[in-house]
Amino acid sequence: MSINVYKEWLGIPEEQCPPDYYALLRLVQFEDDEERIQGNYRKLNGHVRKYATGQYSKESQDLMNEIARAMLCLTDPIRKREYDKSLGREFEEAAEGDRKSMGQAMIDDGIISVDQLKEAESYADARGLELRDAVVQMKLTDIETATQLYANELGISYIDLNETLPDDSVLDQVPRNLVKLNTFIPLFIDDDMLLIASADEPTPDLVDELRLRFSIPCKYALATPRSVNQAIAKYYAPGMREEAVEASTKTEAKGVTRKSPKEKKEKGKGKPAPVTAEDASQKKMMGAMFICWSLIGSFFLGNFIVDLLKTGSALTYLFMLLVGGPVTAWVTLVYWKK
Repeated sequence: MSINVYKEWLGIPEEQCPPDYYALLRLVQFEDDEERIQGNYRKLNGHVRKYATGQYSKESQDLMNEIARAMLCLTDPIRKREYDKSLGREFEEAAEGDRKSMGQAMIDDGIISVDQLKEAESYADARGLELRDAVVQMKLTDIETATQLYANELGISYIDLNETLPDDSVLDQVPRNLVKLNTFIPLFIDDDMLLIASADEPTPDLVDELRLRFSIPCKYALATPRSVNQAIAKYYAPGMREEAVEASTKTEAKGVTRKSPKEKKEKGKGKPAPVTAEDASQKKMMGAMFICWSLIGSFFLGNFIVDLLKTGSALTYLFMLLVGGPVTAWVTLVYWKK
């Protein structure tokens, strides 16, 4: 049974479905207050998450992803401006470079004093750190607040990975070694753009690599280092996504549903999963057990029949040959070759 999640879960009137990003986040049209955007996102994400384990778990994850995409767009100044223009908003020409610095924002918010800012800047310069990391190490503020203010200074979005579920189809297209090497998490594809979460600006090499994999540009949102590492441990644990599921066309890269590797294999069109050293060792051990038990079982069965029929012991070895021989041949020629 289908459900209108916008109407049933978020209370959006049916005539406004599907909603634009402002209606989706229950905001007034063209809301510019990033704290309010983030606050509404967190409330709605927590509300929709309640349905994640029930009958509508898939609909819940899809809606959480959509809410996250809306938040990331509306907290990115460049993307928000373009999105607002598409909805008919008119802008006056604004001067470049008028975004508030992280240090000034901390002073304005009463987090630190002017003297503390100077001390933090000296601390950062002496150790080759970003101001964000310096104020956290000096215990002037927490990492979440520092990262949000740093994102505002850079003019990019901040994302809390503890409240966000990445798209599985996007995660599948990036191998574990690339994620571990560059410390980032791929999130979604939205408006022909790949969105990733990273604690720092991605390197040009990574951006080029992701553009080649997805055939679309890459945009990053800032997250705390700890949340990125926790997400990597969760979505790219050892043995998970060791190899990428390659998108053969741009259409697939945009998130169009495609068969999983398991489904392809079942239809004879996919490649078998690579055998790890641990799997091979376990298979060797199981095969050896098959051979041993077939020989031991046939030996005792042969002795039992010899005692029952009062025949010669040669019958025991005949049973071992008839039972243990085929089992040994199957293990060595078939089972261990798979």
